[in-house]
Amino acid sequence: MASRTNGGSSNGPVDKGADFANYFCTYAFLYHQKEMLSDRVRMDAYYNAVFQNKHHFQGKAVLDVGTGSGILAIWSAQAGARKVYAVEATKMSEHARTLVQANNLQDIVEVIEGSMEEVVLPEKVDVIISEWMGYFLLRESMFDSVICARDRWLKPSGVMYPSHARMWVGPIRSGLVDQKKNDYEAAMDDWYGFLEDTKDYYGVDMSVLTRPFSNEQEKYYLQTSLWNNLHPNQVIGTAAVIKEIDCLTASVNDILEVKSSFSSAISMASTRLCGFAGWFDVHFRGRGEDPAQKEIELTTAPSSNNGTHWGQQIFLLHPPGHVDEEINLDVSFSMNRSKENHRLMEVEFDVKISKPSGKMLPPINKKFYIE
Repeated sequence: MASRTNGGSSNGPVDKGADFANYFCTYAFLYHQKEMLSDRVRMDAYYNAVFQNKHHFQGKAVLDVGTGSGILAIWSAQAGARKVYAVEATKMSEHARTLVQANNLQDIVEVIEGSMEEVVLPEKVDVIISEWMGYFLLRESMFDSVICARDRWLKPSGVMYPSHARMWVGPIRSGLVDQKKNDYEAAMDDWYGFLEDTKDYYGVDMSVLTRPFSNEQEKYYLQTSLWNNLHPNQVIGTAAVIKEIDCLTASVNDILEVKSSFSSAISMASTRLCGFAGWFDVHFRGRGEDPAQKEIELTTAPSSNNGTHWGQQIFLLHPPGHVDEEINLDVSFSMNRSKENHRLMEVEFDVKISKPSGKMLPPINKKFYIE
């Protein structure tokens, strides 16, 4: 995930000072940039997209939204861009500027510190390149800033890098479902011990707070999605595309809410349905009248290798259910931005489970938080 520019919110104006403190500060540190720069899947996809499609860059003006370390801006210049505007909201811009100079590209790459919504460029650009993707694609809401940049600064004939994105959901099995349940129960056991000690030592009965404490711990351990790098054999049924995005035409309204209904057939005999996983892929295709010479895909799907720093977001079901081959899941999925923080997400699954005989099993309705 590249260093981020400032996005707007569907839930009213965002306090820029609070937003910066809560969000951008992470991306101002080199250790975080290093994590992203060490992601070979990420790096190879962008490198190949740029250098195997030089015709999009040669002699062109490029805008890098959320340049971070400046690596995409540097590659754009090395691929032949005549001018690259590298916009960065944090003090990472100073490191990017130093890196650009160290690679003798200061006459081509101009690093600009500021939010994308406020920066003024001297010209329209031919290409917008950005690594804007958050966990499960849309967490962090950085695509808002890319849309803003596109609408303000991309020429009518311009190209988006990446050009398309998709979100996926699939049913999974995972031992983490037991671990998280145990963590929740341990937290409650500790609470009951705390109540007893407080009453015995200090004469105050705090048991009236048990319900809100339990709700708090339940949200943290049982309803908050988890980062994980799953192996493909942990996906126990067919995965479905729940959202497709054309980066050239999508609006902010198109991504405020993601809703999808899909079916998934369990493909593994006698296993546990422990929850669902969400991941994404993006593609570098150019545009219809100006296609990529070599289309590149970046996927964060479950992998038998090391995967990506994005991993997958997993939504665990408590309790998990026993399922068998050919059981069918009819899933209604929705994802909205959190009212408290527009960069975080709230997710809901409504699942109907049917056997090959047509017999229905108890339905599942669960809400989760991507934090």
